[in-house]
Amino acid sequence: MSVFKGEDGKTRCGWCSATEQYIDYHDDEWGYPVDDDIRLFEKICLESFQSGLSWRTILTKRENFRKAFKGFDYKKVAKFTEKDILRLLRDEGIIRHRGKIESAINNAKRAIELIEETGSLAAFFWSFEPKKKRSNPFEVVATTEESTALAKALKKRGWKFVGPTTAYAFMQAMGLVNDHAKECSHRAKADKLRKAFQKPSL
Repeated sequence: MSVFKGEDGKTRCGWCSATEQYIDYHDDEWGYPVDDDIRLFEKICLESFQSGLSWRTILTKRENFRKAFKGFDYKKVAKFTEKDILRLLRDEGIIRHRGKIESAINNAKRAIELIEETGSLAAFFWSFEPKKKRSNPFEVVATTEESTALAKALKKRGWKFVGPTTAYAFMQAMGLVNDHAKECSHRAKADKLRKAFQKPSL
C-alpha cells in the first residue's frame, strides 16, 4: 500500500491524501475496533450506499445520512414506511437510490432479528475476524475468505447490498483487520487498540 507524508510530518496510508476530510477520517476512525451496534449498522449501510461510488462521496454526505436515517438507529429505521422512502428520495443531501434506501430499511429489520439471534451485531460481526494473518498482510486486496463468509451469512439472513467487497471494506474500517500500511504512523495505534479491545462473543 502506498503512503504519503503530511504537512505534520506523519506518514499515512496513501488513499487518504486526497482531502483533509480523508485524513481526519483515517486518523480518528479507520481501522480502530468498534463494538457499538449503532456505529456498526451505520457503517454497513454507508458501505452499501457507496457501492459503485467513492467513499469520498459518502463521507461528504455522512452527516446528512445520519440526519435522514435517524442516527442509524436500526429500531427507528426498521419502522420506515413508503412515506419515508419518498422523503429520502427527495433528500438531495444523500444518495437518492431507491434500491439502496429500501435495502437500508430491510437491513434494519434484519439487524433486529440478528440481535435476537446472536445478542448483538458486534458479537456477530466480530465472529468473522480473521483467525490468522494473510501470507502477505500488506498486499492490497478487495475481498478475503472472511469477508466472503460474512457476506454469505448476511445474505442467508436476508440482508441486501452487502457483497464480499462491501463486507471487507466494512471489516477494514471497523477494525476487524488492521490494513494501515506498514509505514503508516497510525498502524501501531490500531494494533494497540486491537490488542486492548474486548471482543464481544456469541
